[in-house]
Amino acid sequence: MNSDQIVGLVVGAVVGIALVFVFMKRRLKQTQESVRAQLDVEAREARLALREEQAEQELELKRRESELETTQREQERSAEQLSHRELDLDEKSEDIQKQRRALEDAEHEAAKVRRLYRMKIHQISQMDQDAARQLLLKDTEKECAQEIHDMRRTIIRRSESEVNDEAKRILLAAMQRITSQPMNDATATVVKLPSEEMKGRIIGREGRNIRTFEHATGTTLMIDETPDSVLISCFDPVRREIARIALNALLRDGRIHPSSIEEEVIKAEEEMHANVVELGENALRKLRLNSVHPEVVVLLGKLHYRLSNNQNTLAHSVEVANLCALIASEIGLDPVIAKRAGLFHDIGKAVDEEYSGSHAIVGADIIKQHGEDPRVVNAAAAHHKEVDAESAYAGLVMVADALSAVRPGARASSIDGFISRVRSIEAIAQAETGVVDAYAIQAGREVRVIVEPSAIDDDQARQLARKIRSRIEEELNYPGSIEITVIREQRFSETAV
Repeated sequence: MNSDQIVGLVVGAVVGIALVFVFMKRRLKQTQESVRAQLDVEAREARLALREEQAEQELELKRRESELETTQREQERSAEQLSHRELDLDEKSEDIQKQRRALEDAEHEAAKVRRLYRMKIHQISQMDQDAARQLLLKDTEKECAQEIHDMRRTIIRRSESEVNDEAKRILLAAMQRITSQPMNDATATVVKLPSEEMKGRIIGREGRNIRTFEHATGTTLMIDETPDSVLISCFDPVRREIARIALNALLRDGRIHPSSIEEEVIKAEEEMHANVVELGENALRKLRLNSVHPEVVVLLGKLHYRLSNNQNTLAHSVEVANLCALIASEIGLDPVIAKRAGLFHDIGKAVDEEYSGSHAIVGADIIKQHGEDPRVVNAAAAHHKEVDAESAYAGLVMVADALSAVRPGARASSIDGFISRVRSIEAIAQAETGVVDAYAIQAGREVRVIVEPSAIDDDQARQLARKIRSRIEEELNYPGSIEITVIREQRFSETAV
């Protein structure tokens, strides 16, 4: 290697080192600038974060200052109100003190006047203290009697008018929402025969068929001269219906002998039980009621086969339940409790002779045994006033029961019974002192009583109406209600010539 080459290598190395130095210096400068820029960014971010924190602290401080100002204003307002109340109390206390002093002065003056009058009365009539007191009381009663009488009459009229208007509104609102179904006819007890010869087959040899039938059904078959028909007689309508179903089945089959009779009666009893349960469940579904014991459901179904004055008792009970619920909703009572009370009020009519007592008491005992609400039990027991009512639901059932009974076409009554009831109503009214005449109108729903005006004043006429009402309620049995109207009229006339 010559010297030129060595020099070249040295120069190249020096240049390379210089270039590396320059590159490193530039890289270092860039690194420093980058670090400086990052520090600047972090410093700016720190300043921004500090400013935001300061702004939040200022906002929180302002909010707290505002709350303090609000609290202070409320306290100032409360203090101001308290001061006003203290002033009012002071004024009222002063007024009370003034009134008390005035009352004491008046009492003192009254005592002085009483003593003065007592002395004068004693001086004039030589009466003792008790006699003078009685005289003063009589004079005061005479002076205030007419005013008290007028006030009493005004209050009674206003109260009765308000009560009557509210009662009419509630009853009309409930009745108009009821879509009544026509009552079913009485259960048929006459069975048509396909031919006259069937009577002999029903009787059987030496009467064995008819005896078996009557023993199995608990009814009596009456085979008379009526062509192609027999009559089933029994007080129990359920047994009568079982006998009718069994007899119709025997007539369709044509084979009538003791064994077939017993089989058909058993089938009829099963069919009847199913019908009774279905009828009871249908009534509960119609009223949207639940939690009813199965035995009570069976009794409800049996009500379908019982009639009261030609009114189906189950349909009547459902109608009473709906009326009870509607009226209860109007007056703020529980409609479910009212509905159950209306539905179960006549359930005692479905039991047999094993239970003693009225249907209201028996029915109440039955539903009580099956866990019914005490208010429902009492309403069922009290709806004929045999026990005292313990809640408003008893009165509710009475009202709904009467409404369902008096609905036009709901019940049928004989003409003899109707005439007897009308005459009894008129006789009760005419038996009272001062009555000139009495007329029962509107099919016995109202009685108008005409009195002698010179013998009876207005207050006595009001008392007479109440007395007649009480006698009718105690002495007569009637469906629905009877309105008593006492008429007192006096006319004066002159003729100018």
